[in-house]
Amino acid sequence: MPVFHPHRDDAGQPVILTAPSTPTPLACWNDPGAIARVVPEGPMPEGLNGLALVPFHSGEAAPCDAPWEAANATQAQAPHHGGGSLSHDLEAPPLILSPGKRAAGAVVVEPDGRVWVIHPSNAFGGYRATFPKGKQESGQSLEQTAIKETFEEAGLVIALTRWLIDVPRSSTVCRYFLARRLGGSPADMGWESQAVSLVPIARLGEVLHHPNDQPLLEALRHAK
Repeated sequence: MPVFHPHRDDAGQPVILTAPSTPTPLACWNDPGAIARVVPEGPMPEGLNGLALVPFHSGEAAPCDAPWEAANATQAQAPHHGGGSLSHDLEAPPLILSPGKRAAGAVVVEPDGRVWVIHPSNAFGGYRATFPKGKQESGQSLEQTAIKETFEEAGLVIALTRWLIDVPRSSTVCRYFLARRLGGSPADMGWESQAVSLVPIARLGEVLHHPNDQPLLEALRHAK
């Protein structure tokens, strides 16, 4: 019997998952050394690291219609660990490319030292697991793109904390930011993801196998 993603794709068509992911026991979410995984609309603990895990649409009213815009507006006040101003931390080398050639993503770090990873539906693009990312759309900054893609692919509302690395890919250059979770729930992932995992940084090599993600692993080892 086919397994369908609970969300339809952008064209309104059902998404069949050819090899559905398997969730981990709920106890894994509270073990900083464990890999925890949830599937779409799967069970989650009520909170993690002192912050509630509640789907964005079922929480309090958003300050604006788009959750990535809400998070983007919030991050000027978002605390971070590096000291100094947030705007300074987000400064990055120029990324001068023609339209359609730029992308952005986020590595969302939890206080327990784990990071959020998505599992693209049907291993799209050859990725069994990767970080949320997507191409920059007209009228959006790279920062907004990273926030938007993280919400759509991982169900998380985030604030960016600093630039991490620019990674050349087959048709784009993807700018990655470090980020922290403000709200949302990974169980609320969109159709592009068939699972979302929380992975200790030291164990990322167990789940990230695509060559495009290897520079990220090295950058994370040196991130402060």
